[in-house]
Order: sequence, then structure tokens, then C-alpha cells
Amino acid sequence: MTDFTTINTFYGRIQQPLQPLSGEAGHFNVFRIEDVLSPDHKQSNYSRRNFFKISLITGRNRIFYADKTFDIDGTSLVFTNPMVPYLWERITEAQTGYICIFTEAFLSKMGEVNSFPIFQYTESGVLMLPETDAVFFQDLFVRMEAELLGSYTFKYDLIRNLLMEVIHGAQKRHPVEASTPAQSNASERITAIFRELLERQFPIDLSNQVIQLSTPSAFAQQLNIHVNYLNKALKEQTGQTTIQLINDRILQEARVLLKTTDWTINEIAWSLGFEEPNHFTTFFKKRVGVTPKAFRID
Repeated sequence: MTDFTTINTFYGRIQQPLQPLSGEAGHFNVFRIEDVLSPDHKQSNYSRRNFFKISLITGRNRIFYADKTFDIDGTSLVFTNPMVPYLWERITEAQTGYICIFTEAFLSKMGEVNSFPIFQYTESGVLMLPETDAVFFQDLFVRMEAELLGSYTFKYDLIRNLLMEVIHGAQKRHPVEASTPAQSNASERITAIFRELLERQFPIDLSNQVIQLSTPSAFAQQLNIHVNYLNKALKEQTGQTTIQLINDRILQEARVLLKTTDWTINEIAWSLGFEEPNHFTTFFKKRVGVTPKAFRID
């Protein structure tokens, strides 16, 4: 099963009061890992949170996503977002570093957090750091901590800039391939709205929750454009067809649900828009190489 951790739950777990940011939208805080890690806490379930978290951590750890596992030995940056559940296993008790947590509203002045590749893709969310990079990022966390404790009137604006330096610094060191946006503004707008409509259907938290848009024609109708025009715009902007983008997102959610829930295969198939469970099985096996049942027990 997937646990859901709210900010209030997080502060209760570390036994610290939740302090609102005076005059600020959203929430931000930074902690030393040594001060918040409970030595006897063992995360046994996948969990989702309603906030973003960046960890700068030194120690041995293993992070499990639905379809990927990362072994960490040394210093690393780990970016986690509310959309993707994960399980964090500490291999050694000795852990040092920092974590910062923040809500989407805190960074809204700087753009949409979910649009940053470092938060979009699990393969870029874990960044192993050589010593020089570890020192660079540690300095940014130390400065965020110092500003948070300070009395500068515009300290939260400065913290946002430091936080963005962490995000962009990581993305520069671990770039995600993307197509060159040399096309028209119309195609860009269509692609942005399509992605928003697609992502709005996820995550699926209840077994009776069913996605409503699962075909190119359904998205085209929602956007009030011809399906061929939609496909052309997405192909120009992303290098993928409409159906590829839809199927990739459905497959991502399928992996998550199979690994983190006890729902039946039929319930998962229904939630993902498949009227017949065998169609879902065929869809999944064609792309993953094993049946949903085999993937779940692997």
C-alpha cells in the first residue's frame, strides 16, 4: 500500500512544530538530517507526500520507485515530488546532510515546479556528487538555513533564489534530453495544455477513480482541434506522437499502482481506462515484457 504524508504528518514525525511563514504563500523549511532522522524509523511502504523535498545526503541508502532502484553510497542529491511514490531504505545508520521541504505555492513566483525536468523524471531525480559538487551544494543549503534563521526583510526571496540555484545546478549536471523548441507558439501552447490535461488525471488514489481522457481523439475534442493537428504539434515539440505520450503516462501509473497498492488487476485496468482487463494485460506485456501479475510479484 502507499502511505500519504502531509506536511503536518511530517512535522509530527520529527516532533517539531509547524511554523507558518509570515506574509508568505506556501511553506519552506530546511533541516540537518542528523536532527530529523529517527534511528529506529524504518520506512516499510511506498509513500507519497503533498510537498516537494530535496535531500543532500551522505551515507548508504537504497531508493525504490515502481520501476527503478537506486543504490546510493556517498553523497547525493535526491529530488522527490508529490506525484511519484517511493520507498527509502537506509543501509547504514550514519547519515549526514540536509533536507529542504517546500510546497508548490512557495516557488510559484519562479514558475511551475512540476515543469522542471529534475522533478519530472525519476532517472534524473537522483544525482551522485563528486566531492567538489558536494561542497558546492552544501554551501547552498547552509546559506538557506542561515537566511531562514535571519531577520532580513526579503529573506524568502533570497531563499527562493538559492533553492533555484540548487535545482538548476542539479539539472546542469544531469541534463535531460529534450527536443529543441523551434516551432510556433501555437504548437507550444497546445503541447502545454495537453500535458496539463494529461497530468491532471493523475495520480490515481482510489480504485473507483477512472481517467476520462485516454485516446488522441478524446484530447483533441477537449482542445477543440483536429486530432491530426494535435499529433503534428506534439510531434514537433516532443518528438513523440499523441498516443505514445498517453501510453507512456498510463504505463508509468500502471507500474506505480501494481507495486504500491493491493488493488486487483481488474481494478487497475478499469482505473486506467481499459474496459477489458485482458486489453490492459496485452498493453502492459507488450511494453514491459511481462504480465502485470508477474511484474507485481517480481
